[in-house]
Amino acid sequence: MNVLVINCGSSSLKYQLIETDSETVLAKGLCERIGIDGSAITHTPKGGDKVTTTVPMKDHTDAVKLVIEKLTDTNVGVIKSLDEIDAVGHRVVHGGEKFASSVVINDEVMAAIAECNDLAPLHNPANIIGINACKEVMPGVPMVAVFDTAFHQTMPDKAYMYGIPYEYYEKYKVRRYGFHGTSHDFVSKRAAEILGKKREELNIIVCHLGNGASISAVKKGQSVDTSMGLTPLEGLIMGTRSGDIDPAIVSFIADKEGITADEVVNILNKKSGVLGLSGGISSDFRDLGDAAESGNEMAKNTLEAYAYRVAKYIGAYMIAMGGVDVIVFTAGIGENNAIVRALVGKYLTCLGTSIDPEKNKLRGEEVILSAENDKVVTMVVPTDEELAIARETVRLTK
Repeated sequence: MNVLVINCGSSSLKYQLIETDSETVLAKGLCERIGIDGSAITHTPKGGDKVTTTVPMKDHTDAVKLVIEKLTDTNVGVIKSLDEIDAVGHRVVHGGEKFASSVVINDEVMAAIAECNDLAPLHNPANIIGINACKEVMPGVPMVAVFDTAFHQTMPDKAYMYGIPYEYYEKYKVRRYGFHGTSHDFVSKRAAEILGKKREELNIIVCHLGNGASISAVKKGQSVDTSMGLTPLEGLIMGTRSGDIDPAIVSFIADKEGITADEVVNILNKKSGVLGLSGGISSDFRDLGDAAESGNEMAKNTLEAYAYRVAKYIGAYMIAMGGVDVIVFTAGIGENNAIVRALVGKYLTCLGTSIDPEKNKLRGEEVILSAENDKVVTMVVPTDEELAIARETVRLTK
């Protein structure tokens, strides 16, 4: 099967065309600045060069049409016609409590996704736009929704409920949902495969460390806790997100600065995290690492604070699961940043695991970092959310 994987943002559309029998990426690309002046598509066919074309895209339907044009183009295309696309898999950020697994999209599913718009106002409306655009351009092609929140729906209520009046859960479903579920699911499965074991036999902590970051406790194959909450703002310090803070800080800053609570939340989402903590050096961990190695104390302190938070969650989730067998690093920072892994590793020795300095130099590869006789296996497993979405799409439509 050829599965087109779509990930829509408010003004962007990422795509991959995957031949699922061999799990080969035939082409991938990105439409940017949709509905904005200067919109462009970057398309990369398998074995070919990246090609960027500036072309007007007034909406996501235009973007999907352009994706099909590129995929079938005589020069940079990889298929002859639209008929060769067997199914479409859509990343949908929030499924609320309605979806504990991926589903084939129909009118009822679309309505349920729309009901979650207020839980993910920046993401779900864009996901819906992308689905509708694909339905318009590819009528009759089966489509699947794969939810970021679904994997975490196995959390017990003691893990997902907040210490606030219960009526807010009853009325508005205010609770922990967690995100990056597709990645946590994929990586925990792959980690077990590498070790030659069943995931159901292991307690695994997955550290998805990217510009957005989250940690999950996967006990015997099920997510029992995760660091992100009602929104992706809770949890670890991230690139520009604050992570866990005293909630009273919102009203305190609002009063002191003469701004609204919404404006403070915007600051917590877009101007905080390592960007804010470092005094504005960067939200990019490569820049922070360079600055730290050059002797910048704020950069050093920021990286230490980040690693400390990661280690605290690992410790908490080890207790939550009654022990841990495997700790996995994944995503952009987890897969590629040796400095961050080493800083976190300093805290893990008490768990009976270590990080080999030579193995830690590897970037973006599957590697076991710990020693053979360590009590806990520490490893790196690159995530592949697009492949995970394609697999789910095949499972539900083949």
